[in-house]
Amino acid sequence: MSEVFLNVLPIFILILTGWLIVKVGYLKPAVGEALGDFVFRVAVPVLLFRTIAEADFKEGSPWPLWVAYFSGVAVTWTLGHLAATLGFGRDPRMGVLAGVSSAFANTVFIGLPLVSRVVGEEGIVALSILLSVHLPVMMIAGTVLMDRADQKASGRPRQSLVKLLAGVGRNLVRNPLVIGLAFGALFHLLGQPLGGPAKIVVDQLAGVAAPAALVSIGMALDKYGLAGNTGLATVTSTLKLVVLPGAVFAACHLLGLSDSWTAALVLTSSVPTGVNAWLIANHFNVGHGLASSTITLTTALGVVSVSAWAYLLM
Repeated sequence: MSEVFLNVLPIFILILTGWLIVKVGYLKPAVGEALGDFVFRVAVPVLLFRTIAEADFKEGSPWPLWVAYFSGVAVTWTLGHLAATLGFGRDPRMGVLAGVSSAFANTVFIGLPLVSRVVGEEGIVALSILLSVHLPVMMIAGTVLMDRADQKASGRPRQSLVKLLAGVGRNLVRNPLVIGLAFGALFHLLGQPLGGPAKIVVDQLAGVAAPAALVSIGMALDKYGLAGNTGLATVTSTLKLVVLPGAVFAACHLLGLSDSWTAALVLTSSVPTGVNAWLIANHFNVGHGLASSTITLTTALGVVSVSAWAYLLM
């Protein structure tokens, strides 16, 4: 267990480093925002491009992988929603946000570095396949459900589903992660090898993705903090760190996924809640405290829970 812990610990030390850099005033939060923007728009898309372009998809169909992960998401999201609405008496909007906070893992900024370090290249391939649909599925589900809940709570006219999906679709088409995956798939289908100076540049940019992502998420944490709803946030954090990876683990075994793909999916599902939960809260102007408290709690406790899951898997 100590060996696994020491393997996972550097991930969270880099996050802590980013947090301390801002907390002591060595760099301003705006620097962290710029670094996060670079990671999201340049480094991670290049990493995804290289992974898909050079991948050997010997595992076959991606459907069992997607079914395994999203069945766990469905279970956890539902439990989070019920905990908020039935257990804490909150309105449907808070129910949706509790579901999002419980089930939306930080796949890019923490999941990628973690899987790369613990599982290796086969794990990155599995995670890249997941990322090809993860953001669209989660953002569409969160946006549609929140819009419906907001419409019921405010009494405003219901927005057309087609119009709502068109707006989400426009954002996804411009999303750098989607673009990186799409170009990687194109190179893979064409059988175009990466070589020469282009290969060196791609490798250099991809190489900074993991450490830069971890430092940037740490620098952003000071913005969130424990901002209220700590009782419900404790429940959503438990669902995120324990129930979601447990459900994904069970689904992977039922569907017969390989050890490396199982490890990649379970470790990804075990990481802290992603900032997308806060973005949805901000967009609909509800539940900021719940989202930020869940992000902070899961990040603070993640080193223990992730180490436990890594020990179980290894």
